[in-house]
Amino acid sequence: MSNRPECAVVLASASPRRRRLIDWLGIAVHLTAVDTPEDLEGPLADDPPRLACALAAEKAIAAARESPRGSLVLAFDTIVVLDGRILGKPRDVPDAWRMLRALAGRTHRVVTGVAILDPGAASPLTFPVATNVRMKPLTDCQIEAWMALGEFMGCAGAYNIEGQVAEVDVDECYQNVAGLPLCHLHSALTADFLACAVVGEVTSPIPSCDAALGRTCALGPRIVAGEAG
Repeated sequence: MSNRPECAVVLASASPRRRRLIDWLGIAVHLTAVDTPEDLEGPLADDPPRLACALAAEKAIAAARESPRGSLVLAFDTIVVLDGRILGKPRDVPDAWRMLRALAGRTHRVVTGVAILDPGAASPLTFPVATNVRMKPLTDCQIEAWMALGEFMGCAGAYNIEGQVAEVDVDECYQNVAGLPLCHLHSALTADFLACAVVGEVTSPIPSCDAALGRTCALGPRIVAGEAG
């Protein structure tokens, strides 16, 4: 049994998907949202994993200033990488069209930076999780139908994996594309390197994820068991 003090968890995200998915870990979280700059063309633009982690770290530090003292803060930032170019959230409708046309029928990479800030720590623990994604061939009519749902402006690459426009193999992390790599986060929250222990029991997200997707994930059990990174 851990001798570490227990701490409450703060999820620094306005994303409705992240706020829904975090429930699959079975822990209570306090919700907050912060507005931090997202510079995708700075010095780290050539290193997407480092960039995603740096952006997530900025969110975690900003959220910690507004969170109850003694909280463990979780923050994430997700970017899409196509042919070495980083795609963030579209600036406007024409930018969304450009992104979706470029992604259509192609394989790209989605990188989520995870930041976990211990109470009292000056900087968060960060790590990236990457997923290879196949975008379905999309006609202009299909792109228009997707955009009519109104979700594209808040999504990196102008799409949401839950919108059925892209596919992920069973040995890749699907929920990472939704912005929250649940099994990797489970592994981190149950590790001994954190200064505090999460209040309550962190449960495996695998049953909920498999049920929601109607498939059996090949990666999640290995991550939760500590057999893969």
